[in-house]
Amino acid sequence: MALEEKRKKIDKIDSEILSLLQQRLRIAKKIAKAKAEKGKPVFIPSREADVLNSLLRKRGNIPAKSVKSVFSEIIAMTRAAEKPMAIAYLGPKTTFTHAAALKKFGPTVELAAHESIPSVFNSVEKGEADYGVVPIENSIEGTVSHTLDMFLDSNLNIVAEIMLDVKHCILSNRPLSKIKTVYSHPQAFAQCRKWLSKNLPNAEFVETSSTAKAAELASKDRESAAIASEMAAEEYSLNVAAKSIEDHSSNVTRFIVIGKEHNSKTGKDKTSILFSVQHKPGALFNALQPFQKHGLNMTKIESRPARKKLWEVVFFIDFEGFREDEAVKKALSEMAEHCLFVKVLGSYPEEISVSW
Repeated sequence: MALEEKRKKIDKIDSEILSLLQQRLRIAKKIAKAKAEKGKPVFIPSREADVLNSLLRKRGNIPAKSVKSVFSEIIAMTRAAEKPMAIAYLGPKTTFTHAAALKKFGPTVELAAHESIPSVFNSVEKGEADYGVVPIENSIEGTVSHTLDMFLDSNLNIVAEIMLDVKHCILSNRPLSKIKTVYSHPQAFAQCRKWLSKNLPNAEFVETSSTAKAAELASKDRESAAIASEMAAEEYSLNVAAKSIEDHSSNVTRFIVIGKEHNSKTGKDKTSILFSVQHKPGALFNALQPFQKHGLNMTKIESRPARKKLWEVVFFIDFEGFREDEAVKKALSEMAEHCLFVKVLGSYPEEISVSW
C-alpha cells in the first residue's frame, strides 16, 4: 500500500473519531438534562473511575498511560458540555496544583486560583466554586499539614484524588554558567538538592511563595533562574534550561478534590477519616484494633496537634474500602467506642498511577 493511501486511511479514521466525539457530546447533553431532573451532580467520580478502569482492561497493546490520558480529556470535555463548572484551586497559575486541576477537570472549566488552602475551602463552602483542588501529600516531602488542619472544622468531603508526577525544570533565559540566583518554593528546593549542589553550587537560593512566583521573578532578573514547571516556562517566556532535575524520579504529589456530596461505590475505593483518642496508655492501640479485626488495610496515618488543648492530637487515616461496606461500618462503630470522636472525610475512587 502506497504511503499516500495509508495517510488517507488515517485521515478517514480521524474523521470517524471526531464524528464519534460529536455523538458523545450530544448524548452527554441529554444525560445532563436527566441528571438535572433527578438533582444529581455533573461530576460523579465513581462513574468516571468505572469508565476509565473498563477502558484500561480493553486497551490491547495501547499503553495504559495513553488510554488514561486520552479518555480523561474526553471525559472532561463531555462533562464540561453537560454544565460549566467552577473549580477553586491553590494558585497561582502554572503551579502543580493548577496542573492537577487541569488534569482532572480539563481546560474548559472555570478555574479560579486562590492564595491559600483555607480560601479554597471557603470558596467551596460558600458555593462560589463547585469543587476545590488542594495538595495533601508528596511522596518525598510528606503531608501538607495545612490541608489536614482544614478538615478539623470543615464539613466538606473528599470526593476524588489526583496523582500527579512532579517534574521540576530549571527555567532561565541565561546559560547555567551565568546564573547567580535561583528562585523557588522551599519544597522544590528540597526535592532538587543533589542536582543544585552539582550544577549550581555557587548560586544563591531564594525561597518564594510558589514555583509560579519564582518563574515570574526569574523572568524579570536576567542573571537568575527558577525551579518550576514547563507550563510556567511558557507563561513567563522562559527557556527550559534543564528538565527533570528532581532527586527522585518517583516524585508524586497527591491532590484531593473537595466538595459537598458523597460518592457511590466503585469496588476500588479509599476512605479517609480523622479521630482523636484520650491521652492515656493504649488508647491509640485500642482505636486501631478494629482495622485489623475486620481486615481493613491502612494506607496512611498522620497525627496533628488538635489546636484546642495543649498536647492533644488528632489522627488522620486513609484505608482501603468504602464507607458503606459492612466491614467498614463495623470497624468505625467499634473504633468510636475508644475515641473522643470519629469523622469520616469521604470515600472516593482510588487513583492508581499507571506506567505500563
